[in-house]
Amino acid sequence: MSQLADGQWNLSYAANGPYPGSDFTFGTFGTGFYLLEPYEITYGTINEGEAALPREDGVRLGQDFRSTSTITFEVGVDSVDDAHDGAGRHSANLGAVSAMAQAWRADAVRRRFAAPAVLRTMQGGRARLFYGRPRKFGATGSRLTRQGYTPVVAEFVCADDAAYDDVEQTIRVDVVPPPHRGLIGPLKTPLSMVGAGATRLPGQIQVSGTLPTWPVVTFYGPISQPACEVLGRWNVGLDLTLSAGERVTIDPRPWARTVLRNGTASVAGSLTRSSPRLADLRLPLGRQDAILRGADGTGTAYMTVAWRGAYAYL
Repeated sequence: MSQLADGQWNLSYAANGPYPGSDFTFGTFGTGFYLLEPYEITYGTINEGEAALPREDGVRLGQDFRSTSTITFEVGVDSVDDAHDGAGRHSANLGAVSAMAQAWRADAVRRRFAAPAVLRTMQGGRARLFYGRPRKFGATGSRLTRQGYTPVVAEFVCADDAAYDDVEQTIRVDVVPPPHRGLIGPLKTPLSMVGAGATRLPGQIQVSGTLPTWPVVTFYGPISQPACEVLGRWNVGLDLTLSAGERVTIDPRPWARTVLRNGTASVAGSLTRSSPRLADLRLPLGRQDAILRGADGTGTAYMTVAWRGAYAYL
């Protein structure tokens, strides 16, 4: 997908068998699919956890849960300049509306459990994306359609109520070697600590945005009992052994919630009892330090941590 111009939107998802993918850009006059009115982001109602107090006024406040957000577009599909006569403009406009309708069908993702489409945008120089699926689509055919113009209303329902940075951040963290007991000769004075272990630092993660965000953690073997510790926050580990060339990815994002070995086999049952629930696996704002724990006799094991800044709005 090419870089979006300010004010543009792009709906994308991968193909799935006979169902085509999408790379559909709209929002500005140059695309031929321009916004008639500004986009509207509507946030769902709060699922309130209040409970009435017995035999008295008021309620006891409980745990509240947020619903998803919906983005609504009013789009003018314009192909007036695509032909020199009415018949040509009519045909071009029907084709353009069909192209948008095809992208909004999202057959490639709607037939896959938990698979999201991605809606990207550039607004005020901010590149953001939303995870979710296209939903309502309505085209109002009229006499203007024969002249090359049809208004369309379309909705995109998000998987949650956050916007994310378009660019994903990733760091690599090597395994921390176990401390050696005692000294190994020959020794020279003055004694000082040198080598890779002297300068090895935890993975430094800088989380931007306005909301805590989801980390995607991947362990690469050879390693036994791999664990990712975010200092002072949480420690998520696996009770298993990875050979060289094997990997396990922990993806706590709501549209994934998987622990997969080599991208296919679920090993969620290998999460250690001390690990937090995937729903609680978040990175707070600001600097965080990540350390890879585990037993690795070769010193070649490592992990990656990937994340996107999350925002309450754009």
